[in-house]
Amino acid sequence: MKILVTGAAGFIGYHLAQRLLSQGEQVYGIDNLNDYYDVNLKKARLAQLQSHSEFTFQHLDLIDRAGISQLFQNQKFDRVVHLAAQAGVRYSLENPHAYEDSNLTGFLNILEGCRHSKIEHLVFASSSSVYGANTKIPFAVSDNVDHPISLYAATKKANELMAHCYSHLYNLPITGLRFFTVYGPWGRPDMAYFKFVKAIAENQPIDVYNFGKMQRDFTYIDDVIEGVVRVMYKPPQSNSQNSSIAPYKIYNIGNNSPVELLTFIEVIEAAMGQTVTKNLLPMQPGDVPSTYADVDELMKDVGFKPVTPIEEGINHFVQWYRDYYCAA
Repeated sequence: MKILVTGAAGFIGYHLAQRLLSQGEQVYGIDNLNDYYDVNLKKARLAQLQSHSEFTFQHLDLIDRAGISQLFQNQKFDRVVHLAAQAGVRYSLENPHAYEDSNLTGFLNILEGCRHSKIEHLVFASSSSVYGANTKIPFAVSDNVDHPISLYAATKKANELMAHCYSHLYNLPITGLRFFTVYGPWGRPDMAYFKFVKAIAENQPIDVYNFGKMQRDFTYIDDVIEGVVRVMYKPPQSNSQNSSIAPYKIYNIGNNSPVELLTFIEVIEAAMGQTVTKNLLPMQPGDVPSTYADVDELMKDVGFKPVTPIEEGINHFVQWYRDYYCAA
């Protein structure tokens, strides 16, 4: 099977490509290698992927309409996993146009490519941020998500609506995955856990927002990839979810076990073998106090839910960090 992975040099894209290649699949990766965070980390991930004979990489931006169209015409993919996007809640307050370009225009270009190429199944990354101001927990895929509180969240909600439209109009099987705070080796430096480990390694204090009174459903990368792969091999049929008859589905992929931020920091301190000074600060614009995934639909349809304990996942990340940055 020939599979397109967008954002292949990114955190989740890299791990997914590795997994698919280990299963004997042919993987074609694209990425624009932007400088939102350290490009050298992206290149290091990419270098590992390029050691596989069944991996092909093309430097390509989602907003290159002609380039994306040509890609689909030339390559004839069986399935597409679309992970490329402008990520980050806080950055969307600083550079909103980056989200418009990558997450809206870029996603439309992918949808058009899938439509014209009659792709067997498109899987795309949504986000737990779509739940926005919701107070009912755990968050279920059937919940109303009409109140995003960041532009990033709004673009991900828009992606879900755009995807449903294309699924309905063109009978295109599409699945959206709402990821919940993914962490692990080769992770993103802009994520809190990465910043915390870096600060502790450098004997620096850390900023802790909402005075540490936040909860996150931290989800280990291997669990996320297992969920993505199982879903990818099971295209949705026409169904009645949200009164839709389109071959379209949404799943949460989260650990189903939220952890308070201060407890999470304690786990990191234990893994690092030292404590850290904490600057307790108010809630930041765009943040939500809690995320908690209801994964019943995922369990029912593909027989899987994330299982990795936070202690195990953080130990794996700390070991990778020390190996990669020679910070032991």
